[in-house]
Amino acid sequence: MIERGSSGAPQQLVTFKTGEYTLGINVLEVQEVLKHQQMTPVPLASEEVKGLLNLRGHIVTAIGLRERLRLAAATDECKQMNLIVSLRDGAASLVVDSVGDVITLDPEMYKPRPSTLKPPLRDMVTGVYQLERGLLLHIDPEMACKLFEQGEEERV
Repeated sequence: MIERGSSGAPQQLVTFKTGEYTLGINVLEVQEVLKHQQMTPVPLASEEVKGLLNLRGHIVTAIGLRERLRLAAATDECKQMNLIVSLRDGAASLVVDSVGDVITLDPEMYKPRPSTLKPPLRDMVTGVYQLERGLLLHIDPEMACKLFEQGEEERV
């Protein structure tokens, strides 16, 4: 896991939107960004698993961030994007509504995650940056891709 906001060096984050949330992941944890991809459904998988992608011969699990955050389904799934992130055990795809820019942020702007966040957002947010146009939630891709058994999140 990449150190978050604690060093004096500026932080570079890939920004993206899902629902009303503006989120960011450390640029070093993002392998690539892809337009909507054909996915193979996974029978009996949780609703968060959108399917499997064949990424140049590597099978990658696609996690729907809208489903993970318990948001309403996207109105046009074909416009969603795949953010391929590096994890300890390989790679995964976060299916997001749109991908923005890579931005450089002053570590002085970094604040710990608010205690008022509810699961599962609370589990994946490591901290926040106050921007001119609102909050940027800095997320941990490991936690964003972590799948829980039915009901386990409520006990966390």
